[in-house]
Amino acid sequence: MMTRPAALVLGATGGIGGQVARTLLQRGWRVRALHRDPVAAAARRPGLAVEWVGGDAMDAADVSTAARGASVIVHAVNPPGYRDWHRLVLPMLDHTIAAARTHGARIVLPGNVYNHGPDAFPLLREDSPQHPVTRKGRIRVEMEQRLARAATTGVRSLVVRAGDFFGPDPGNAWFSQALVKPGRPVTSVTNPNDPDVGHAWAYLPDVAETMVRLIEREADLAAFETFHMAGHWDAAGDGMARAIVRVAGRPGVTIGRPAWWLYRLMSPFITVFREMQELRYLWQQPVQLDNRRLVAFLGAEPHTPLDEAVRTTLQALGCLDAAPGTSVARA
Repeated sequence: MMTRPAALVLGATGGIGGQVARTLLQRGWRVRALHRDPVAAAARRPGLAVEWVGGDAMDAADVSTAARGASVIVHAVNPPGYRDWHRLVLPMLDHTIAAARTHGARIVLPGNVYNHGPDAFPLLREDSPQHPVTRKGRIRVEMEQRLARAATTGVRSLVVRAGDFFGPDPGNAWFSQALVKPGRPVTSVTNPNDPDVGHAWAYLPDVAETMVRLIEREADLAAFETFHMAGHWDAAGDGMARAIVRVAGRPGVTIGRPAWWLYRLMSPFITVFREMQELRYLWQQPVQLDNRRLVAFLGAEPHTPLDEAVRTTLQALGCLDAAPGTSVARA
């Protein structure tokens, strides 16, 4: 009888970590998840049949113990609400690298576009220059550089970069924190995009499926690999907002603009507002990801139709009701 492969997921209570864990389970993997309070984590994710183990991603020994027997470590852990992000992210990654070195596992890191600056826009390839303009971007660059250096000493890793996440339990994402109000029917949609500026979105189940398909091609992967997902490209900049209105099916839903002045005013006091203000540049110019390398490797990129993806997301956020109608009004 063949032993099922095992994976450790760090950040399984988050959006991408939870989705990757779920996809691995569906593929027959054994999945272990590290959490400081495993009982609470299991209660928070009642449908996620992973093995919850107690421990802290900031403790190297805890991560190494949890990684025993795993051939993959999914590093999807982040401090909640961006708190102390600059202080905690790199040490957590170092602990994952150490555990992967000890147990011979491949690290899988969800990436994004923060590590690129305007000199690489509008179309990002895997080898595009990385000259970030934000603190988070600089940390993202250092994370990938540490993985690349570790690969030269035998620690394998895989980075999958994608656009803005949305989907079931998206966590600290623009969709749930800016575009709609979780727990309430959709009566208005806030669109951060400047007019006619394209934007890349990534549906979490598609990202997880992509990662798992790549993981399952371990024999064909180099020691350090990077792939880009095209996701849902919103060329006009209002496609996501209009999809929300269509799916919500309520009359008179308005599409408006965010109060950027308020984010700027409150950014010294509210971390999330500071982060949103810092990343505004990504809504002021088109940033698209080139997925040709991914398609050449896998044959196709997993892709859920936009309205289906939006419907699942709104249902998970508690934003859908039975109200009829699909009219759109501009605020």
